Amino acid sequence: MSTTEAEKVEEKKKGGELLFCGSTRWNIGDRHKGAVEGKLVSPTRLRPLVGVDIRFVASGCASCHCVALDVEGRCYTWGRNEKGQLGHGDTILRDRPTVVSELSKYKIIKAGGGRSHTVVVTEEGISLAFGWNKHGQLGSGSSRNEIESSPVSCLVSQVTNTACGADFTVWLSSVEGASILTAGHPQYGQLGHGTDNEFNSKVSSVKLVYEAQPRPRAIATLAGETIVKVACGTNHTVALDKIGYVYTWGFGGYGRLGHREQKDEWIPRRVGVFQKHNILPPDAIVSAGSVNSACTAGGGQLYMWGKIKNTGDDWMYPKPLMDLSGWNLRCLDSGYMHHFVGADASCISWGYANNGELGYGPEGQKSSANPKKVDILEGMHVISVACGMGHSMVIVDRTNVGDQLDQLDIYDGQTSCEGTEGPDAKTPVAKQNNKKAAVKTPDDSQKRKKSKDHAKTPVAKQNNKKAAVKTPDDSKKRKKSKDPSDSEAEENSDVDCGSNEEHLNGKDSVKSRGKGAKKSTLEGKGTGRGRDRTPANKTLQSSQGKTSKKGRRRKS
Repeated sequence: MSTTEAEKVEEKKKGGELLFCGSTRWNIGDRHKGAVEGKLVSPTRLRPLVGVDIRFVASGCASCHCVALDVEGRCYTWGRNEKGQLGHGDTILRDRPTVVSELSKYKIIKAGGGRSHTVVVTEEGISLAFGWNKHGQLGSGSSRNEIESSPVSCLVSQVTNTACGADFTVWLSSVEGASILTAGHPQYGQLGHGTDNEFNSKVSSVKLVYEAQPRPRAIATLAGETIVKVACGTNHTVALDKIGYVYTWGFGGYGRLGHREQKDEWIPRRVGVFQKHNILPPDAIVSAGSVNSACTAGGGQLYMWGKIKNTGDDWMYPKPLMDLSGWNLRCLDSGYMHHFVGADASCISWGYANNGELGYGPEGQKSSANPKKVDILEGMHVISVACGMGHSMVIVDRTNVGDQLDQLDIYDGQTSCEGTEGPDAKTPVAKQNNKKAAVKTPDDSQKRKKSKDHAKTPVAKQNNKKAAVKTPDDSKKRKKSKDPSDSEAEENSDVDCGSNEEHLNGKDSVKSRGKGAKKSTLEGKGTGRGRDRTPANKTLQSSQGKTSKKGRRRKS
Protein backbone atom coordinates (compact mmCIF):
# COMPACT_ATOMS: atom_id res chain seq x y z
CA MET A 1 0.00 0.00 0.00
CA SER A 2 1.36 3.39 -1.01
CA THR A 3 1.61 6.38 1.32
CA THR A 4 -1.33 8.09 -0.39
CA GLU A 5 -3.55 5.02 -0.03
CA ALA A 6 -2.60 4.68 3.64
CA GLU A 7 -3.57 8.32 4.22
CA LYS A 8 -6.96 7.77 2.58
CA VAL A 9 -7.67 4.73 4.78
CA GLU A 10 -6.75 6.74 7.88
CA GLU A 11 -9.03 9.62 6.77
CA LYS A 12 -11.97 7.23 6.37
CA LYS A 13 -11.44 5.93 9.90
CA LYS A 14 -11.17 9.25 11.71
CA GLY A 15 -13.63 11.45 9.81
CA GLY A 16 -13.95 15.19 10.24
CA GLU A 17 -16.31 18.19 10.50
CA LEU A 18 -19.18 18.50 8.03
CA LEU A 19 -19.74 21.89 6.40
CA PHE A 20 -22.81 22.77 4.33
CA CYS A 21 -23.50 25.54 1.81
CA GLY A 22 -26.44 26.19 -0.47
CA SER A 23 -30.20 26.29 -0.14
CA THR A 24 -32.07 25.22 2.99
CA ARG A 25 -35.37 25.47 1.13
CA TRP A 26 -35.90 21.87 0.14
CA ASN A 27 -38.52 22.45 -2.56
CA ILE A 28 -37.23 21.75 -6.10
CA GLY A 29 -39.09 24.72 -7.56
CA ASP A 30 -37.56 27.15 -5.04
CA ARG A 31 -34.08 25.88 -5.87
CA HIS A 32 -34.49 26.38 -9.61
CA LYS A 33 -35.81 29.90 -9.07
CA GLY A 34 -33.02 30.70 -6.60
CA ALA A 35 -35.31 31.74 -3.74
CA VAL A 36 -33.98 34.76 -1.87
CA GLU A 37 -34.46 33.35 1.62
CA GLY A 38 -32.97 30.21 3.09
CA LYS A 39 -29.45 30.32 1.63
CA LEU A 40 -26.14 29.53 3.32
CA VAL A 41 -23.71 31.20 0.92
CA SER A 42 -20.60 30.31 2.97
CA PRO A 43 -19.56 26.86 4.29
CA THR A 44 -21.48 26.53 7.56
CA ARG A 45 -21.43 24.04 10.41
CA LEU A 46 -24.67 22.25 11.28
CA ARG A 47 -25.60 22.35 14.96
CA PRO A 48 -26.61 18.65 15.34
CA LEU A 49 -23.29 17.55 13.76
CA VAL A 50 -20.88 19.91 15.52
CA GLY A 51 -18.10 17.75 16.95
CA VAL A 52 -19.43 14.57 15.28
CA ASP A 53 -16.82 12.69 13.23
CA ILE A 54 -18.42 12.41 9.79
CA ARG A 55 -16.59 10.13 7.39
CA PHE A 56 -18.90 10.03 4.33
CA VAL A 57 -21.50 12.32 2.73
CA ALA A 58 -23.86 11.62 -0.15
CA SER A 59 -26.49 13.39 -2.21
CA GLY A 60 -27.20 13.43 -5.95
CA CYS A 61 -27.45 15.81 -8.88
CA ALA A 62 -31.26 15.40 -8.76
CA SER A 63 -31.49 15.22 -4.95
CA CYS A 64 -32.94 17.74 -2.51
CA HIS A 65 -31.97 15.65 0.52
CA CYS A 66 -28.68 14.73 2.19
CA VAL A 67 -27.06 11.69 3.83
CA ALA A 68 -24.12 11.72 6.25
CA LEU A 69 -22.37 8.74 7.89
CA ASP A 70 -20.23 9.00 11.02
CA VAL A 71 -17.28 6.84 12.04
CA GLU A 72 -19.56 4.71 14.26
CA GLY A 73 -21.72 3.77 11.26
CA ARG A 74 -24.73 5.92 12.20
CA CYS A 75 -26.75 7.32 9.29
CA TYR A 76 -28.07 10.92 9.39
CA THR A 77 -30.59 12.22 6.84
CA TRP A 78 -32.32 15.55 6.31
CA GLY A 79 -34.04 17.56 3.59
CA ARG A 80 -37.02 16.92 1.34
CA ASN A 81 -39.12 13.91 2.37
CA GLU A 82 -42.36 13.86 0.39
CA LYS A 83 -41.68 10.26 -0.71
CA GLY A 84 -40.14 8.99 2.54
CA GLN A 85 -36.58 9.27 1.21
CA LEU A 86 -35.22 10.14 4.68
CA GLY A 87 -36.14 6.70 6.05
CA HIS A 88 -37.85 7.86 9.26
CA GLY A 89 -41.15 6.09 8.62
CA ASP A 90 -43.00 9.28 7.64
CA THR A 91 -43.11 12.01 4.99
CA ILE A 92 -42.24 14.93 7.27
CA LEU A 93 -39.60 17.34 5.98
CA ARG A 94 -36.56 17.73 8.26
CA ASP A 95 -34.22 20.70 8.22
CA ARG A 96 -31.86 19.20 10.83
CA PRO A 97 -29.71 16.06 10.43
CA THR A 98 -31.55 13.22 12.19
CA VAL A 99 -30.34 9.67 12.90
CA VAL A 100 -32.28 6.95 11.03
CA SER A 101 -33.28 4.86 14.04
CA GLU A 102 -34.20 1.75 12.04
CA LEU A 103 -30.60 1.51 10.78
CA SER A 104 -29.09 1.67 14.28
CA LYS A 105 -28.38 -2.07 14.36
CA TYR A 106 -26.19 -1.77 11.24
CA LYS A 107 -22.88 -0.07 10.61
CA ILE A 108 -23.45 1.95 7.42
CA ILE A 109 -20.34 2.57 5.31
CA LYS A 110 -21.70 3.80 1.94
CA ALA A 111 -24.79 5.63 0.69
CA GLY A 112 -26.32 7.17 -2.42
CA GLY A 113 -29.21 9.54 -3.10
CA GLY A 114 -31.61 9.75 -6.03
CA ARG A 115 -34.35 12.25 -6.76
CA SER A 116 -36.67 10.75 -4.15
CA HIS A 117 -34.94 7.62 -2.83
CA THR A 118 -31.90 6.66 -0.77
CA VAL A 119 -29.77 3.50 -0.77
CA VAL A 120 -27.23 2.52 1.92
CA VAL A 121 -24.64 -0.27 2.28
CA THR A 122 -23.62 -1.93 5.56
CA GLU A 123 -20.24 -3.21 6.62
CA GLU A 124 -21.49 -6.79 6.10
CA GLY A 125 -22.30 -6.09 2.42
CA ILE A 126 -26.07 -5.77 2.92
CA SER A 127 -27.93 -3.03 1.06
CA LEU A 128 -31.10 -1.30 2.27
CA ALA A 129 -33.21 1.39 0.61
CA PHE A 130 -36.11 3.71 1.30
CA GLY A 131 -38.17 6.34 -0.52
CA TRP A 132 -40.02 6.35 -3.83
CA ASN A 133 -40.30 2.96 -5.51
CA LYS A 134 -42.61 3.59 -8.47
CA HIS A 135 -39.98 2.40 -10.95
CA GLY A 136 -38.49 -0.32 -8.74
CA GLN A 137 -35.42 1.81 -7.95
CA LEU A 138 -35.21 0.41 -4.40
CA GLY A 139 -34.31 -3.02 -5.79
CA SER A 140 -36.66 -4.82 -3.39
CA GLY A 141 -38.06 -7.07 -6.13
CA SER A 142 -41.42 -5.33 -6.27
CA SER A 143 -42.79 -1.91 -7.12
CA ARG A 144 -46.22 -2.60 -5.67
CA ASN A 145 -45.68 -0.14 -2.82
CA GLU A 146 -44.84 3.20 -4.42
CA ILE A 147 -43.54 4.68 -1.17
CA GLU A 148 -41.34 2.87 1.37
CA SER A 149 -40.68 5.36 4.16
CA SER A 150 -38.75 2.79 6.24
CA PRO A 151 -35.68 0.80 5.14
CA VAL A 152 -36.34 -2.34 3.06
CA SER A 153 -33.80 -4.96 1.95
CA CYS A 154 -32.40 -4.84 -1.59
CA LEU A 155 -32.08 -8.16 -3.42
CA VAL A 156 -28.29 -7.99 -3.75
CA SER A 157 -25.46 -9.56 -1.78
CA GLN A 158 -21.80 -8.81 -1.02
CA VAL A 159 -22.31 -5.15 -1.91
CA THR A 160 -19.26 -2.89 -1.79
CA ASN A 161 -20.68 0.41 -3.07
CA THR A 162 -23.78 2.06 -4.53
CA ALA A 163 -24.75 5.08 -6.63
CA CYS A 164 -28.14 6.53 -7.54
CA GLY A 165 -29.50 8.31 -10.59
CA ALA A 166 -32.78 10.20 -10.56
CA ASP A 167 -34.97 7.08 -10.64
CA PHE A 168 -32.53 4.16 -10.82
CA THR A 169 -29.82 2.54 -8.69
CA VAL A 170 -26.47 0.89 -9.36
CA TRP A 171 -24.74 -1.53 -6.95
CA LEU A 172 -21.15 -2.79 -7.05
CA SER A 173 -20.64 -6.31 -5.74
CA SER A 174 -17.71 -8.59 -5.01
CA VAL A 175 -19.56 -11.54 -6.61
CA GLU A 176 -17.52 -12.87 -9.52
CA GLY A 177 -19.16 -12.25 -12.89
CA ALA A 178 -21.71 -9.86 -11.38
CA SER A 179 -19.63 -6.93 -10.21
CA ILE A 180 -22.27 -4.38 -11.26
CA LEU A 181 -26.07 -4.61 -10.95
CA THR A 182 -28.84 -2.13 -11.75
CA ALA A 183 -32.56 -1.64 -11.07
CA GLY A 184 -35.16 1.06 -11.65
CA HIS A 185 -36.33 3.19 -14.56
CA PRO A 186 -34.97 1.97 -17.95
CA GLN A 187 -36.22 4.74 -20.28
CA TYR A 188 -32.88 5.86 -21.76
CA GLY A 189 -31.00 2.59 -21.38
CA GLN A 190 -29.32 3.77 -18.15
CA LEU A 191 -29.66 0.27 -16.67
CA GLY A 192 -27.29 -1.10 -19.34
CA HIS A 193 -29.29 -4.19 -20.32
CA GLY A 194 -29.66 -3.42 -24.04
CA THR A 195 -33.27 -2.24 -23.87
CA ASP A 196 -35.41 0.63 -22.63
CA ASN A 197 -38.35 -1.72 -21.86
CA GLU A 198 -40.65 0.48 -23.92
CA PHE A 199 -44.11 -0.73 -24.99
CA ASN A 200 -47.54 0.66 -25.89
CA SER A 201 -49.90 0.97 -22.95
CA LYS A 202 -52.72 -0.55 -25.05
CA VAL A 203 -52.93 -2.30 -28.40
CA SER A 204 -54.72 0.64 -30.04
CA SER A 205 -52.90 3.35 -28.07
CA VAL A 206 -49.85 5.40 -29.05
CA LYS A 207 -49.01 6.15 -25.41
CA LEU A 208 -45.61 4.67 -24.48
CA VAL A 209 -44.89 3.06 -21.14
CA TYR A 210 -41.56 1.89 -19.71
CA GLU A 211 -41.63 -1.33 -17.74
CA ALA A 212 -39.93 -0.92 -14.38
CA GLN A 213 -37.18 -3.29 -13.30
CA PRO A 214 -37.59 -3.80 -9.53
CA ARG A 215 -35.15 -6.72 -9.20
CA PRO A 216 -31.40 -5.88 -9.40
CA ARG A 217 -29.88 -7.50 -12.46
CA ALA A 218 -26.21 -7.91 -13.40
CA ILE A 219 -25.09 -6.21 -16.63
CA ALA A 220 -24.26 -9.09 -18.95
CA THR A 221 -21.82 -7.19 -21.21
CA LEU A 222 -19.63 -6.38 -18.18
CA ALA A 223 -19.66 -9.92 -16.76
CA GLY A 224 -16.01 -10.42 -17.68
CA GLU A 225 -14.89 -7.10 -16.16
CA THR A 226 -14.46 -6.07 -12.55
CA ILE A 227 -16.05 -2.67 -12.01
CA VAL A 228 -14.43 -0.82 -9.11
CA LYS A 229 -16.00 2.67 -9.30
CA VAL A 230 -19.30 4.07 -10.51
CA ALA A 231 -21.14 7.40 -10.67
CA CYS A 232 -24.65 8.28 -11.84
CA GLY A 233 -26.09 11.37 -13.46
CA THR A 234 -29.80 12.03 -13.78
CA ASN A 235 -30.18 9.42 -16.54
CA HIS A 236 -26.68 8.17 -17.36
CA THR A 237 -23.96 6.07 -15.74
CA VAL A 238 -20.14 6.22 -15.69
CA ALA A 239 -18.10 3.21 -14.56
CA LEU A 240 -14.41 2.36 -14.18
CA ASP A 241 -12.96 -1.17 -14.27
CA LYS A 242 -9.85 -2.40 -12.47
CA ILE A 243 -7.73 -2.15 -15.64
CA GLY A 244 -8.49 1.56 -16.01
CA TYR A 245 -11.07 1.58 -18.82
CA VAL A 246 -14.05 3.95 -18.59
CA TYR A 247 -17.56 2.91 -19.68
CA THR A 248 -20.63 5.13 -20.11
CA TRP A 249 -24.24 4.42 -21.05
CA GLY A 250 -27.72 5.91 -20.84
CA PHE A 251 -28.97 9.29 -22.04
CA GLY A 252 -26.56 10.83 -24.55
CA GLY A 253 -27.77 14.44 -24.75
CA TYR A 254 -25.13 17.23 -24.69
CA GLY A 255 -22.39 14.61 -25.27
CA ARG A 256 -22.39 13.54 -21.62
CA LEU A 257 -21.37 9.98 -22.60
CA GLY A 258 -18.16 11.17 -24.31
CA HIS A 259 -18.60 9.25 -27.59
CA ARG A 260 -18.53 12.29 -29.92
CA GLU A 261 -22.28 11.94 -30.57
CA GLN A 262 -25.53 12.46 -28.70
CA LYS A 263 -26.97 9.00 -29.24
CA ASP A 264 -28.39 7.10 -26.25
CA GLU A 265 -26.43 3.97 -25.33
CA TRP A 266 -28.39 0.98 -24.02
CA ILE A 267 -25.31 -1.07 -23.11
CA PRO A 268 -21.97 0.02 -21.61
CA ARG A 269 -19.66 1.50 -24.23
CA ARG A 270 -15.96 2.10 -23.65
CA VAL A 271 -14.86 5.75 -23.90
CA GLY A 272 -12.27 5.93 -26.67
CA VAL A 273 -10.12 8.66 -25.11
CA PHE A 274 -9.17 6.50 -22.11
CA GLN A 275 -7.48 3.59 -23.88
CA LYS A 276 -3.98 2.47 -24.79
CA HIS A 277 -1.59 4.94 -23.14
CA ASN A 278 -4.26 6.95 -21.34
CA ILE A 279 -5.95 4.41 -19.11
CA LEU A 280 -6.96 5.62 -15.66
CA PRO A 281 -4.82 4.86 -12.55
CA PRO A 282 -6.19 2.79 -9.62
CA ASP A 283 -6.82 5.91 -7.50
CA ALA A 284 -8.81 7.67 -10.25
CA ILE A 285 -12.06 9.45 -9.40
CA VAL A 286 -15.22 9.33 -11.54
CA SER A 287 -18.12 11.74 -11.23
CA ALA A 288 -21.40 12.45 -13.02
CA GLY A 289 -23.49 15.60 -12.97
CA SER A 290 -26.93 16.12 -14.37
CA VAL A 291 -25.68 16.88 -17.91
CA ASN A 292 -21.95 16.15 -17.75
CA SER A 293 -19.31 13.66 -16.62
CA ALA A 294 -15.77 13.86 -15.23
CA CYS A 295 -12.81 11.73 -14.14
CA THR A 296 -9.17 12.08 -13.15
CA ALA A 297 -6.54 10.48 -15.37
CA GLY A 298 -2.76 10.01 -15.09
CA GLY A 299 -0.99 12.68 -13.06
CA GLY A 300 -4.27 13.74 -11.51
CA GLN A 301 -5.38 15.60 -14.65
CA LEU A 302 -9.13 16.29 -14.62
CA TYR A 303 -11.10 15.47 -17.78
CA MET A 304 -14.68 16.61 -18.38
CA TRP A 305 -17.29 16.18 -21.09
CA GLY A 306 -20.93 17.10 -21.75
CA LYS A 307 -22.58 20.45 -20.97
CA ILE A 308 -19.88 22.21 -18.95
CA LYS A 309 -21.16 25.80 -19.10
CA ASN A 310 -24.55 27.42 -19.59
CA THR A 311 -23.25 29.14 -22.71
CA GLY A 312 -20.92 27.94 -25.43
CA ASP A 313 -20.44 24.60 -27.14
CA ASP A 314 -20.85 21.27 -25.41
CA TRP A 315 -17.82 19.01 -25.01
CA MET A 316 -18.72 15.92 -27.04
CA TYR A 317 -15.67 13.97 -25.85
CA PRO A 318 -13.38 14.13 -22.77
CA LYS A 319 -11.10 17.17 -22.68
CA PRO A 320 -8.57 18.12 -19.98
CA LEU A 321 -9.54 21.03 -17.75
CA MET A 322 -6.27 22.92 -17.89
CA ASP A 323 -7.18 25.25 -15.02
CA LEU A 324 -6.57 22.37 -12.61
CA SER A 325 -3.39 20.97 -14.16
CA GLY A 326 -0.77 20.20 -11.53
CA TRP A 327 -3.24 19.94 -8.64
CA ASN A 328 -3.42 16.77 -6.55
CA LEU A 329 -7.16 16.05 -6.68
CA ARG A 330 -8.30 13.81 -3.82
CA CYS A 331 -12.09 14.05 -4.11
CA LEU A 332 -14.58 15.33 -6.66
CA ASP A 333 -18.36 15.51 -7.04
CA SER A 334 -20.85 17.16 -9.38
CA GLY A 335 -24.30 18.55 -8.69
CA TYR A 336 -26.99 19.84 -11.01
CA MET A 337 -24.63 22.26 -12.80
CA HIS A 338 -21.83 22.84 -10.29
CA HIS A 339 -18.69 21.01 -9.13
CA PHE A 340 -16.64 20.71 -5.93
CA VAL A 341 -13.05 19.47 -5.64
CA GLY A 342 -10.73 18.80 -2.71
CA ALA A 343 -7.11 19.36 -3.80
CA ASP A 344 -3.89 19.77 -1.78
CA ALA A 345 -4.76 22.20 1.05
CA SER A 346 -7.57 23.90 -0.87
CA CYS A 347 -11.21 23.49 -1.75
CA ILE A 348 -12.19 24.49 -5.29
CA SER A 349 -15.63 25.00 -6.82
CA TRP A 350 -17.17 26.32 -10.03
CA GLY A 351 -20.26 26.13 -12.21
CA TYR A 352 -23.70 27.65 -12.57
CA ALA A 353 -25.29 28.30 -9.16
CA ASN A 354 -28.37 30.04 -7.82
CA ASN A 355 -28.37 29.16 -4.15
CA GLY A 356 -24.87 29.85 -2.81
CA GLU A 357 -23.76 26.25 -3.32
CA LEU A 358 -20.29 27.34 -4.47
CA GLY A 359 -19.54 28.71 -0.99
CA TYR A 360 -17.92 31.98 -2.11
CA GLY A 361 -19.57 33.99 0.68
CA PRO A 362 -21.95 36.98 0.74
CA GLU A 363 -19.45 39.25 -1.03
CA GLY A 364 -18.39 36.64 -3.60
CA GLN A 365 -19.85 35.94 -7.00
CA LYS A 366 -22.86 33.67 -7.39
CA SER A 367 -21.55 31.56 -10.30
CA SER A 368 -18.13 30.96 -11.81
CA ALA A 369 -17.33 29.60 -15.26
CA ASN A 370 -13.79 28.68 -14.16
CA PRO A 371 -12.49 26.81 -11.08
CA LYS A 372 -12.00 29.11 -8.12
CA LYS A 373 -10.80 28.59 -4.54
CA VAL A 374 -13.26 28.75 -1.67
CA ASP A 375 -11.27 31.32 0.30
CA ILE A 376 -12.79 30.64 3.71
CA LEU A 377 -11.59 27.00 3.52
CA GLU A 378 -8.06 27.81 2.33
CA GLY A 379 -5.47 25.81 4.28
CA MET A 380 -7.96 23.13 5.37
CA HIS A 381 -7.54 19.49 4.38
CA VAL A 382 -10.69 18.33 2.60
CA ILE A 383 -11.53 14.66 3.17
CA SER A 384 -14.68 14.29 1.08
CA VAL A 385 -17.24 16.32 -0.89
CA ALA A 386 -20.79 15.77 -2.12
CA CYS A 387 -23.08 17.90 -4.32
CA GLY A 388 -26.83 17.93 -4.73
CA MET A 389 -29.40 20.06 -6.53
CA GLY A 390 -28.59 23.48 -5.09
CA HIS A 391 -26.36 22.47 -2.17
CA SER A 392 -22.86 21.17 -1.38
CA MET A 393 -21.26 19.34 1.56
CA VAL A 394 -17.60 19.24 2.54
CA ILE A 395 -15.84 17.20 5.23
CA VAL A 396 -12.69 18.89 6.56
CA ASP A 397 -10.01 17.49 8.84
CA ARG A 398 -10.07 19.12 12.30
CA THR A 399 -6.33 18.77 12.85
CA ASN A 400 -4.01 21.67 12.04
CA VAL A 401 -6.83 24.15 11.40
CA GLY A 402 -6.36 26.27 14.52
CA ASP A 403 -9.43 28.41 15.16
CA GLN A 404 -10.62 28.43 11.53
CA LEU A 405 -13.58 26.19 12.33
CA ASP A 406 -14.60 28.36 15.29
CA GLN A 407 -14.88 31.35 12.96
CA LEU A 408 -17.47 29.62 10.77
CA ASP A 409 -21.19 30.18 11.31
CA ILE A 410 -23.35 27.47 12.87
CA TYR A 411 -26.80 26.74 11.42
CA ASP A 412 -29.40 25.55 13.93
CA GLY A 413 -32.02 24.47 11.41
CA GLN A 414 -35.74 25.11 11.52
CA THR A 415 -37.52 22.87 13.96
CA SER A 416 -40.86 24.10 12.62
CA CYS A 417 -40.20 22.20 9.37
CA GLU A 418 -40.44 18.93 11.27
CA GLY A 419 -44.16 19.41 11.64
CA THR A 420 -44.92 20.00 7.96
CA GLU A 421 -45.75 17.49 5.30
CA GLY A 422 -43.37 16.82 2.46
CA PRO A 423 -45.45 17.43 -0.73
CA ASP A 424 -44.38 20.63 -2.36
CA ALA A 425 -47.78 21.67 -3.61
CA LYS A 426 -47.73 24.27 -0.82
CA THR A 427 -45.94 27.00 -2.72
CA PRO A 428 -46.33 30.73 -2.08
CA VAL A 429 -48.11 31.14 -5.46
CA ALA A 430 -50.75 28.57 -4.58
CA LYS A 431 -51.40 30.20 -1.20
CA GLN A 432 -51.81 33.60 -2.80
CA ASN A 433 -54.35 32.27 -5.30
CA ASN A 434 -56.34 30.55 -2.57
CA LYS A 435 -56.52 33.77 -0.57
CA LYS A 436 -57.78 35.66 -3.61
CA ALA A 437 -60.44 33.05 -4.24
CA ALA A 438 -61.51 33.17 -0.60
CA VAL A 439 -61.86 36.96 -0.65
CA LYS A 440 -63.74 37.15 -3.93
CA THR A 441 -66.46 34.60 -3.29
CA PRO A 442 -68.33 36.70 -0.68
CA ASP A 443 -67.93 39.80 -2.88
CA ASP A 444 -69.63 38.04 -5.75
CA SER A 445 -72.53 37.02 -3.52
CA GLN A 446 -72.92 40.64 -2.35
CA LYS A 447 -72.93 41.81 -5.96
CA ARG A 448 -75.71 39.39 -6.80
CA LYS A 449 -77.78 40.51 -3.76
CA LYS A 450 -77.51 44.23 -4.48
CA SER A 451 -78.15 43.83 -8.18
CA LYS A 452 -81.44 42.07 -7.30
CA ASP A 453 -82.50 44.89 -4.95
CA HIS A 454 -81.72 47.79 -7.29
CA ALA A 455 -82.92 46.37 -10.61
CA LYS A 456 -85.61 43.70 -10.45
CA THR A 457 -85.88 43.22 -14.17
CA PRO A 458 -85.76 39.94 -16.11
CA VAL A 459 -82.50 41.04 -17.69
CA ALA A 460 -80.82 41.53 -14.33
CA LYS A 461 -82.04 38.15 -13.15
CA GLN A 462 -80.65 36.53 -16.24
CA ASN A 463 -77.23 38.09 -15.63
CA ASN A 464 -77.25 36.92 -12.05
CA LYS A 465 -78.05 33.40 -13.15
CA LYS A 466 -75.15 33.47 -15.56
CA ALA A 467 -72.82 34.61 -12.82
CA ALA A 468 -74.11 31.95 -10.47
CA VAL A 469 -73.50 29.27 -13.05
CA LYS A 470 -70.03 30.44 -13.96
CA THR A 471 -68.58 30.97 -10.50
CA PRO A 472 -67.92 27.25 -9.85
CA ASP A 473 -66.48 26.94 -13.37
CA ASP A 474 -63.94 29.62 -12.55
CA SER A 475 -62.93 27.85 -9.36
CA LYS A 476 -62.51 24.65 -11.35
CA LYS A 477 -60.28 26.47 -13.77
CA ARG A 478 -58.16 27.71 -10.91
CA LYS A 479 -57.89 24.19 -9.54
CA LYS A 480 -56.94 22.74 -12.91
CA SER A 481 -54.29 25.36 -13.46
CA LYS A 482 -52.54 24.25 -10.28
CA ASP A 483 -52.26 20.60 -11.31
CA PRO A 484 -49.20 20.84 -13.62
CA SER A 485 -47.16 22.73 -11.04
CA ASP A 486 -48.11 20.29 -8.26
CA SER A 487 -46.61 17.32 -10.09
CA GLU A 488 -43.17 19.06 -10.33
CA ALA A 489 -40.26 16.92 -11.43
CA GLU A 490 -41.30 13.51 -10.09
CA GLU A 491 -42.87 12.43 -13.38
CA ASN A 492 -40.11 13.99 -15.51
CA SER A 493 -37.41 11.48 -16.26
CA ASP A 494 -34.63 13.90 -17.17
CA VAL A 495 -33.70 17.04 -15.23
CA ASP A 496 -32.04 18.94 -18.04
CA CYS A 497 -31.41 22.67 -18.18
CA GLY A 498 -33.88 23.69 -20.87
CA SER A 499 -37.49 22.58 -20.89
CA ASN A 500 -37.59 21.01 -17.45
CA GLU A 501 -36.26 24.10 -15.73
CA GLU A 502 -39.16 26.07 -17.22
CA HIS A 503 -41.61 23.46 -15.94
CA LEU A 504 -40.11 23.51 -12.47
CA ASN A 505 -40.14 27.28 -12.34
CA GLY A 506 -43.91 27.11 -12.76
CA LYS A 507 -44.04 28.77 -16.18
CA ASP A 508 -46.56 26.24 -17.46
CA SER A 509 -48.85 26.81 -14.50
CA VAL A 510 -48.57 30.60 -14.84
CA LYS A 511 -49.67 30.39 -18.46
CA SER A 512 -52.67 28.25 -17.59
CA ARG A 513 -53.70 30.66 -14.84
CA GLY A 514 -53.49 33.55 -17.32
CA LYS A 515 -55.78 31.80 -19.78
CA GLY A 516 -58.23 30.93 -17.05
CA ALA A 517 -58.29 34.52 -15.85
CA LYS A 518 -58.98 35.79 -19.39
CA LYS A 519 -61.86 33.40 -19.92
CA SER A 520 -63.47 34.22 -16.59
CA THR A 521 -63.21 37.97 -17.31
CA LEU A 522 -64.77 37.63 -20.75
CA GLU A 523 -67.53 35.24 -19.72
CA GLY A 524 -68.53 37.07 -16.54
CA LYS A 525 -69.06 40.55 -18.01
CA GLY A 526 -72.52 40.84 -16.48
CA THR A 527 -71.60 40.78 -12.79
CA GLY A 528 -67.94 39.76 -12.68
CA ARG A 529 -66.44 42.94 -14.11
CA GLY A 530 -63.21 43.97 -12.38
CA ARG A 531 -63.10 40.62 -10.69
CA ASP A 532 -59.32 40.32 -10.56
CA ARG A 533 -58.78 43.88 -9.35
CA THR A 534 -57.82 44.70 -5.79
CA PRO A 535 -58.83 45.83 -3.24
CA ALA A 536 -62.18 44.01 -3.15
CA ASN A 537 -64.20 46.96 -1.72
CA LYS A 538 -63.39 49.23 -4.67
CA THR A 539 -64.31 46.51 -7.11
CA LEU A 540 -67.57 45.95 -5.33
CA GLN A 541 -68.60 49.67 -5.48
CA SER A 542 -67.73 50.11 -9.14
CA SER A 543 -69.49 46.92 -10.21
CA GLN A 544 -72.67 47.92 -8.30
CA GLY A 545 -72.80 51.32 -9.93
CA LYS A 546 -72.40 49.92 -13.44
CA THR A 547 -75.01 47.24 -12.95
CA SER A 548 -77.68 49.65 -11.71
CA LYS A 549 -77.01 52.08 -14.56
CA LYS A 550 -77.30 49.34 -17.11
CA GLY A 551 -80.61 48.22 -15.60
CA ARG A 552 -82.11 51.73 -15.71
CA ARG A 553 -81.11 52.27 -19.32
CA ARG A 554 -82.67 49.03 -20.48
CA LYS A 555 -85.85 49.62 -18.49
CA SER A 556 -86.48 53.05 -20.04
